[in-house]
Amino acid sequence: MELNVSELLKATVPFNLLSDDVLLELSETLEVKSYARGSYILRQGKQGPPILFIIALGVAEVVLTDERNQETTVSFRHPHDFFGITSVLTHKSYPASVRAVEDLTCILLPGKTLETLMMSHPRFSGHFTGLLSERIRLLYKEVISQHSYDVCSATESPLLRKRVSDIMTRSPVTCHYRTPVAEIARIMTDHQVSSVVVVDDKDYPIGLVREGDLVRKVITRPAWQTENLVAGLVMDEKLIKLRMGAFYNQALLAVIKHQAKHMVVMDEDKLVGILTLRDLVNTRSTGSLWVTDKIETAKNLDHLVQIGREVDDLLNALVAERASIPELFEIITEMHERLTCRIIELCEMEMIRKGYGPPPVDYCWINMGSAGRKEQTLRTDQDNAIVYADGDHDNGEYFHVLASRVVEELVRAGFAPCKGDVMASHAKWCHSLNRWKQIIGRWMNREDDDSVRMLTIFLDFRPVYGSIPLGHELWDHVFQSFQFASGLSHYMTEDELLKPVPLTIMGGFITEKKAPHKNEINLKTVCRHIVNCLRVFAVGSRIKETSTLGRISRLVHEEIMSRQDGDMLQEAFETLMMLAIRENLNKVKEGLNADNYINPHRLNKTDQLLLKGAFYAISRLQKITSEHFTDYARRTIAPGV
Repeated sequence: MELNVSELLKATVPFNLLSDDVLLELSETLEVKSYARGSYILRQGKQGPPILFIIALGVAEVVLTDERNQETTVSFRHPHDFFGITSVLTHKSYPASVRAVEDLTCILLPGKTLETLMMSHPRFSGHFTGLLSERIRLLYKEVISQHSYDVCSATESPLLRKRVSDIMTRSPVTCHYRTPVAEIARIMTDHQVSSVVVVDDKDYPIGLVREGDLVRKVITRPAWQTENLVAGLVMDEKLIKLRMGAFYNQALLAVIKHQAKHMVVMDEDKLVGILTLRDLVNTRSTGSLWVTDKIETAKNLDHLVQIGREVDDLLNALVAERASIPELFEIITEMHERLTCRIIELCEMEMIRKGYGPPPVDYCWINMGSAGRKEQTLRTDQDNAIVYADGDHDNGEYFHVLASRVVEELVRAGFAPCKGDVMASHAKWCHSLNRWKQIIGRWMNREDDDSVRMLTIFLDFRPVYGSIPLGHELWDHVFQSFQFASGLSHYMTEDELLKPVPLTIMGGFITEKKAPHKNEINLKTVCRHIVNCLRVFAVGSRIKETSTLGRISRLVHEEIMSRQDGDMLQEAFETLMMLAIRENLNKVKEGLNADNYINPHRLNKTDQLLLKGAFYAISRLQKITSEHFTDYARRTIAPGV
């Protein structure tokens, strides 16, 4: 029977998105091939020609072979289905075998032709890149749903999945904003509560009166001043509101970010409950939630050293409770930054006591590296700097002394010194705003041998303390300079794209050959592929967001990257982070150093597939980056430049 290739493609998703003229022209160039029942079309681990196989007649099965050479059928392909897409898009070996269940007839679409179609038809392209993302996502969710990170021998139920409605106190005690303070005191006594929610004429919560408010704002005043005091005059208007359907982790983050000990719970515009810090603590078997309060109230630097260890305990608890990677990053980053900011505050006070005085001009402390990208879990080496306002005098000596003390105390709190001296205490990383602009200009123009390396470090910077506008002004200068730095994006990606992911042509893992990491892969190095590529995209698009996941989100929102590619990269990055965190925590538990190395051969089959899927996604990103920057640069930069 002669096939009508054009009509068959028209009935196949996503080829049905193409016009009839395109399908007719395409069908005239394609090969049709038949395979006998039981024969293998693709072999797992083999590198074949990049071809998309579209089934016209018959049925095929997708088969995975494990390390014991046992085969497992994982899915079937029927007419109008296709296979071979992973190899076509990533140019890697086949991740699985495909075998004909019955006599099979396929239309063979060359990879080059497919890529041409994808370049010309965005909706058509989105379908295929979405397949890679979905494959990684399903595996990732399977791992998370089946087990935690396996770092604790025993754990409570996964609290981060609990709803606020499960742990809140219902029917909160309220008062009207015109209620006299004497009446509020009686309400607290009668109901044995330490706070009362203040509502307006429509019973909508507008503030909170706590026992402390009564002490500070009422009892300390003369009697004649308190007679006319009402709730609206003494309440705290900074009321944190949570949705009834919010999760425990959102409440936890509110506690950390806002130092909130009381939060009201809303069902649409209706007040339905109140949630206190005590409620959160009582739900857990640990007191980790008190850490944020301890940081803010720490009176000396020695106290902060001990608190730093408690932050590490909180990480273990969050991991055991199956926190997602974004949840871990957000909560632990907030804790680490609060610890850092409190250390800086106490060091400023110390400078005054020692006669140096307060900071002579505004300044901003900035974090770089994993801290700048909001991707710290276990505390890593410091990467930080200071930018201070321009003044009539050279204020470098003051800020060098301050930075040295801060760095020293961060080391005591558990943040190791940077081996490359990328710290505010080093003269290279502590400058006035104008001096920083000059240095960035030199880097952008590649006037120094290490300019590209310095930019790679610097362009993850994020203001965390002090005059934040100084940090934003520095970013504005970066964007302006980057716009006129001819070919810089090419130079920043050229070396990156020469380093492929650690997979052989046959799809096997490439590991270290020598001790101390023989048979292991450094996941931090692998993640750096994603970080480096996205950094150039972000800076070139004037995006100040520094986190990898945040950059992906913004690039998708700005339509610089497709939703499918964005989803694929997010799942790949979270996969690599999940495996690294699990491995690092296990090593720390055994008394070893957390070094981001992992032996892929010791992973179970699902984790191995996850890891390979992440590697395929990185290969796809490198290809996109090459097309967007490197290939473009080669066409536009004059020879010899």
